[in-house]
Amino acid sequence: MLRSIATKGSELGALRSLILLRTARRSPGTGVRALSTQLINSRNLQAIRTLTAKLESRTKPVGVWSYNFARNYASLPEHIRVPLPALSPTMERGSIVSWEKKEGDKLNEGDLLCEIETDKATMGFETPEEGYLAKILIAGGTKDVPVGQLVCIIVPDQGSIAAFKDFKDDGAGAAPPAAAAAPPPPPAAAAAPAPVAAAAPAPPPPAPAAGQTASEQRGDRVYASPMAKKLAEAQKLRLQGKGSGVHGSIKSGDLAEASARAAASGGAAASRAPGARYTDIPVTNMRAIIAKRLLESKTQLPHYYVTVQCQVDNLLKLRARINKKYEKKGVRVSVNDFIIKATAIASLKVPEANSSWMDSVIRQYDDVDVSVAVSTDKGLITPIIFNADRKGVIDISKDVKELAEKARQNKLQPHEFQGGTISVSNLGMFGVNQFCAVINPPQSCILAIGTTTKQLVLDPDNIKGFKEINLLTVTLSADHRVVDGAVAARWLQHFRDFIEDPANMIL
Repeated sequence: MLRSIATKGSELGALRSLILLRTARRSPGTGVRALSTQLINSRNLQAIRTLTAKLESRTKPVGVWSYNFARNYASLPEHIRVPLPALSPTMERGSIVSWEKKEGDKLNEGDLLCEIETDKATMGFETPEEGYLAKILIAGGTKDVPVGQLVCIIVPDQGSIAAFKDFKDDGAGAAPPAAAAAPPPPPAAAAAPAPVAAAAPAPPPPAPAAGQTASEQRGDRVYASPMAKKLAEAQKLRLQGKGSGVHGSIKSGDLAEASARAAASGGAAASRAPGARYTDIPVTNMRAIIAKRLLESKTQLPHYYVTVQCQVDNLLKLRARINKKYEKKGVRVSVNDFIIKATAIASLKVPEANSSWMDSVIRQYDDVDVSVAVSTDKGLITPIIFNADRKGVIDISKDVKELAEKARQNKLQPHEFQGGTISVSNLGMFGVNQFCAVINPPQSCILAIGTTTKQLVLDPDNIKGFKEINLLTVTLSADHRVVDGAVAARWLQHFRDFIEDPANMIL
């Protein structure tokens, strides 16, 4: 106890000395005598160094990726543990498409280390530190790797590579490569009926001994998230073993994987209706995120829909003139390009539609970034036309073509599809007359575009008494928390004016 009091007194003296030192620096003529008195004691000097080191360690900034710099752990040399990073806000799992480096290669900072497929795109993961690639723990082509799982080991010098030849990731830090084999389960557990588990059954831990951690002393208690417990109860499953959550807790995704494995192992004995034919298609990360976000949008956002018809004869004539004029330059604009431009200008006229619900505030954006729905083989993605209100139709057309091609090749970068202030979804090229789109949160509006149809209308000036016009049907889906019905109607009025007379967009 006396030693503890002495330590605290030493730290307080050091803190006082630091304060006096700063005062002396600000006012050279004051505090010098008091400072010299405090600095006489050599123990106080040592305490100052210790306290300064503590303060610096507490204020050290955290990097973008959370790397585990393990030094002199057990028998392993200094090394860097590289986990799978979250490359998008919605990413929970990823797939290692391929490794661009092999074990033993020299790594320079910024080199492409591997290709990672996220829930939206395939992106290159750059080398976080210089050194040598000592061990690859997740092979190329591995799918559904949880974010945070160790993927490789980097060492600062070539001589340390051999120490990681037999390294195995036990999920609990930089463990020595030679781990003791776990004892087999007792006969009583083997004789019990095999339940459906969220993960492989773990053998019961040995009795707590000196030096064990708190997690090791907890025994065979199973930890699970509230959702996993609820699903297990509904499906009459027994929670057992460890999952992919924090400290081995079982998550709802672990139950789904366990059920899939059980179905695969017992698929031959499973009963099905006579003559039924089907194919089970695995759910990709991208499809799972789309399902999750759209379900949240439809169940949590109060949707309503407003529909108008726009006469597009003037727009079609202008489009034909532009394409003919710039034909030699390879420029070809579409009706959808004009729609994106009209959407952006209408959002400037009615900024309430260019807003997001943020619980305590409604965030109204100054710029209009239009998200354009693009269909790919793996699902729907919405690349963004940034500052569409400031761009011409030709520039919008170029951006749409480039982004759509990158989306179909799964090469979009996160900043190219994350964000946006309002969305456009066009199914007119598929012959759809009209539809209602689901809002892309946190946005408040999405415009659904149908196909152009021909109709006959009365025309007293025509010798026949009628004329044929082209009509485009559009439907605005709006979040009633942000956009009232009258506001949506006013937005559509501006949009229809711009579509029916495109010259109005430059006024």
